[in-house]
Amino acid sequence: MAKQIRMVLIDLSGTLHIDNTAIPGAVEALTRLRSANIPVKFVTNTTKESSNFLHNRLIKLGFDIKKEEIFSSLAAARRLIISRKLNPMLLIDSAANEDFEDLIKNDNEQNAVVVGLAPDKFHYEELNKAFRLLLDGASLIAIHKGRYYKRGDGLSLGPGAFIAGLEYSANVKAEVVGKPTAEFFKAALENVPPEEAVMIGDDVKDDVAGAQAIGIRGLLVQTGKYREGDENTIQPPPTKVCSSFVQAVEYILKKEE
Repeated sequence: MAKQIRMVLIDLSGTLHIDNTAIPGAVEALTRLRSANIPVKFVTNTTKESSNFLHNRLIKLGFDIKKEEIFSSLAAARRLIISRKLNPMLLIDSAANEDFEDLIKNDNEQNAVVVGLAPDKFHYEELNKAFRLLLDGASLIAIHKGRYYKRGDGLSLGPGAFIAGLEYSANVKAEVVGKPTAEFFKAALENVPPEEAVMIGDDVKDDVAGAQAIGIRGLLVQTGKYREGDENTIQPPPTKVCSSFVQAVEYILKKEE
């Protein structure tokens, strides 16, 4: 397989690490993958922290990752805001604010609601403010619609439920910019044909099904948010189900032999 691969897309949270703990063997597996001279890119829907914060976290965990190799839904949302000259209300975690600080015009009317994972802001007053903006014609932009994610203390509710609530109450449809949209994966690949790429992730829908929908092969890892039987919930099924990122890398490299 590796001889046919020009890009490996790798999810972060749940695939390489959970909070501040690296998946066992993941640091070494990434080093092995790089030794095969296969280009890698790290694609993430993480919205709880800025690109700087996220990169620093990964470096502290021991991963050899350059900041420019990280392609995030936050970056995709930023490009969308700039291209449409929006002045959004941000329902994102305060740790991610620095990625948008220069785009907010406090004296101008807000004309969009941008939602990421923001546990401290998912309360009635903030959501009601967003609801009223949507009623007045603001657009609803979902950085992603993740159903849940894995924390150190277990699975936790993602932003998807709150976005769905806003859609229902304001009778609008959110525009999703992160995984699993085809646009996100195509932007991550740049000029690499989908059939010459592989996606490794723990989310069967956002990572694997999203990638496979445009022709990228999907490797599902049984760490992070994975739940038993996830591989049976999508068609076509994952190219390969792996116990962890370590086995996914071994699968790619063995195919090269």
